[in-house]
Amino acid sequence: MTAIPLGPPRRLVEFTLDDTPVRVPEGSTLLDACRARGTDVPTLCHGDTLTPKNACRVCVVEVEGARTLAPACSRRAEPGMVVRTDTARTRHSRKLVLELLASSVDLSTTPGVGGWLKEYEAKPDRFGPDAARVNEAPKKDNDLYVRDYGKCILCYKCVDACGDQWQNSFAITVAGRGFDARISTEYAAPLPESACVYCGNCIEVCPTGALSFRSEFDMREAGTWDESAQTETTTVCAYCGVGCNLTLHVQENRIVKVSSPHDNPVTHGNLCIKGRFGFTHVQGQGVD
Repeated sequence: MTAIPLGPPRRLVEFTLDDTPVRVPEGSTLLDACRARGTDVPTLCHGDTLTPKNACRVCVVEVEGARTLAPACSRRAEPGMVVRTDTARTRHSRKLVLELLASSVDLSTTPGVGGWLKEYEAKPDRFGPDAARVNEAPKKDNDLYVRDYGKCILCYKCVDACGDQWQNSFAITVAGRGFDARISTEYAAPLPESACVYCGNCIEVCPTGALSFRSEFDMREAGTWDESAQTETTTVCAYCGVGCNLTLHVQENRIVKVSSPHDNPVTHGNLCIKGRFGFTHVQGQGVD
């Protein structure tokens, strides 16, 4: 049983969400309120363990009296607000954002996007075949994970997880400006020559599969990756006494990747290299 720190009680904020009065704890975002009520609002750059970046703008909602649409992931609920999540204005905005993203990057491994494209009748093809933001082969410069920036939407979640919000390794950052902006190591050095400690926390927060386990990448290339055939088992890492929780993703009786529960009060989804990648011994695979 996981202990959840409750903290001091917070007063409730009352406002109107889609013509229904709702009350949420003070400090809650509009996205928190939507999810508590069961209202579906699409998100890509939002991370439940990271400070919102407001980068993708897929989660925008309409706040009565506001000039612009508000990102639900970061806008705090205020008393007396009137918020609508499914108006012609929000649907048009989400449709255009999805079209821009899907035309410029590969979203084939992004959970939920296929359904959103249909729901909002988005047509990314209308921007033409030359809309791709980057045209480069996946970077496979180590044995643990792959960087496929053809799938990167520049949500900055990996930069935050590697930086001052969690790991403090600062191995990656945003390089370039404008259309040349991209995630990169220092001086675009190969990952083994960077400050990366291979914690894999960037993989944990990546929403599109631009960062993925080498095992997952290879299985997808071979056509053997099948999430419907996978089971998930949460256990405790045995490498040290911290007590990190691991979720083992198993296909055909083999561990194919490891994630970590975000609600764990010890690690909040973060792991070290041993917890994230140190499972080969379980399967009898030697390490060179």
